[in-house]
Amino acid sequence: MPDRDNVRPLAVIRYEHPLNERIRTLMRLEVLYNRAQFFAAQSDAPDHHAALTALFEITDVAARADLKTELLQELERQKQLLAPLRSNPAIEISVLEPLLADIDRASAALLAQTGKAGVHLRDNEWLMTIKQRTALPGGVCEFDLPAYHYWLNRSANERRHDLGSWIEPFAPIAAGIAIVLRLLRENGRASRHTAHHGVFQLMLTTTKVAQLLRLTIAREVPCVPEISANKYALNIRFIGVTGMDRGSVYDHDVEFELAFCNL
Repeated sequence: MPDRDNVRPLAVIRYEHPLNERIRTLMRLEVLYNRAQFFAAQSDAPDHHAALTALFEITDVAARADLKTELLQELERQKQLLAPLRSNPAIEISVLEPLLADIDRASAALLAQTGKAGVHLRDNEWLMTIKQRTALPGGVCEFDLPAYHYWLNRSANERRHDLGSWIEPFAPIAAGIAIVLRLLRENGRASRHTAHHGVFQLMLTTTKVAQLLRLTIAREVPCVPEISANKYALNIRFIGVTGMDRGSVYDHDVEFELAFCNL
């Protein structure tokens, strides 16, 4: 994924690799929610179509797990871990208190939400008709869905209003995900490594058990990491790239940073 931090944004690329299905689902939803918000804020009809398809994808991904319960449990667990730190003189209260307040707000919003994520879209027959057609190549042409063509020709403000009403019910889930992934990403210490001739292997111990790997590499190095991991070992192959083509294993040493993150 693109580097999220403002640390040397022009110098490095950060890749994140989730190590379990739960984190993988949260990261997918994070990407889709940000995409929906970005395109919904634009003015052109193709952008608003992209926002709507992102919402359809959120509905599909969110339907695979009981996100609300899992997020509430994780937020409560983090609150129980963080609250006792108020008495620790080494902890910045100005940082801790807003975080605990964010957790409380996110938990309250999730508790107030009824039904599974995306139920408001699934209950809308018109939107579900569009969703079914988006699965077909060119399936949303004006002759297939004249009512959708009409909506796309409404004013940008009217479309943004509709999109906002469809995005807003996802906000409690998105807020909970943002907190959990923020805590996960911050709870990792980076170390420097070298992949000799583009290959790196590391045997994992109980101290290296993680939920997320964050790998940072200099932007100018013309290769991308292919990561595979289990509870016993981590394997990384750096694949050389020429233009946009995938090449073979990069036949040079690669310096990189690696962080094991866990909640």
